[in-house]
Amino acid sequence: MGYPETFEGFMIHSHKNWSDFKKEEYEPKPFDERDVDIKIDACGVCGSDVHKITGGWGEANLPVCVGHEIVGKAIKVGDKVTTVKVGDRVGVGAQIWACLKCKVCKSDNENYCPHLVDTYNTPYPDGTISQGGYSSHIRAHEYFTFPIPDNIPSEMAAPMMCAGLTTYSPLVRAHVGPGKKVAVLGIPKANPPRSGGLGHFGLLWARALGAETYALSHTPDKKADALKLGAQAFILTSEKGWAAKWAFTFDFILNAADMTHTFDLPEYMSTLAVNGTFHNVGLPDKPLRPLRAQDFAPNGAAISGSHIGSRPEMLAMLELASEKDIRPMIETIGIGEKGCKEAVERVHTNEVRYRFVLVGYDKAFPSR
Repeated sequence: MGYPETFEGFMIHSHKNWSDFKKEEYEPKPFDERDVDIKIDACGVCGSDVHKITGGWGEANLPVCVGHEIVGKAIKVGDKVTTVKVGDRVGVGAQIWACLKCKVCKSDNENYCPHLVDTYNTPYPDGTISQGGYSSHIRAHEYFTFPIPDNIPSEMAAPMMCAGLTTYSPLVRAHVGPGKKVAVLGIPKANPPRSGGLGHFGLLWARALGAETYALSHTPDKKADALKLGAQAFILTSEKGWAAKWAFTFDFILNAADMTHTFDLPEYMSTLAVNGTFHNVGLPDKPLRPLRAQDFAPNGAAISGSHIGSRPEMLAMLELASEKDIRPMIETIGIGEKGCKEAVERVHTNEVRYRFVLVGYDKAFPSR
């Protein structure tokens, strides 16, 4: 049938064959008065995409089209849309809908709405399953559609839609800025390339916000890139007694690693200042090691986590990136059955520096 009745996407049908993408049509949700249709030009490849298609986070609603770091042009807007007009370059992140009526939404915490719809693999109230950005188009509520500053190229803006916001939000909610000491875990490796999309954004944002910024890593070969990305010091956590040297130091540790289940968490927590926080944005497939209540007592430490961020935070993040010329380190690859396969397999084995972005949408979807 084609647009607007159907969209085309690269779909996964089996967790067993999780990198075998097939191009096919699917029906989007019905178009509503506050919806925006977007012709996609770029989409980042997120670790969440891999967790979803492998079944690492549980069974998915199959078939599924993943991708939630989307940038493109608005080609249709609903009658009551006020924030987007046809022709605007816009982005969509990991959330595509919320009720916008509950007390959570009304407090600028719509990313925690109990009725939220993720950009892919989540049912809308009418039962339609959301599908993501490895596709020709995306249909999004205007509240979750964000203007992209003119000076940020689409392929650079795409990873900001999820990885960027996921790391920016907890930093600003923790009031990170001048006078604060922040450490980032989950730092990318340069040679050979290793994925570290969240961690590399964490360093970029912490430094841009004015914090004293540190990188924590168990391997020394990440030092050069960590310093390049904004770290003012590099701490090697594989050295014996490393934590003792940094006891009571950090106001906030941003943990972007997805191997937290292997960590000695009390050791990391010991480096926190009094009432400091160890905050998780990396979400491993496996459960964390057991902790005792006593582990939190020596410095009044806390462990926390978060889910993406709010619309005001997204807009502020994009403004900061525009003003300070902040750009992620990316690799681009043409979208297609082959390109999608290579991208997710390399993310799965941590062989990308540091974020993949799918491009070439006009070639992949010539009839749109």
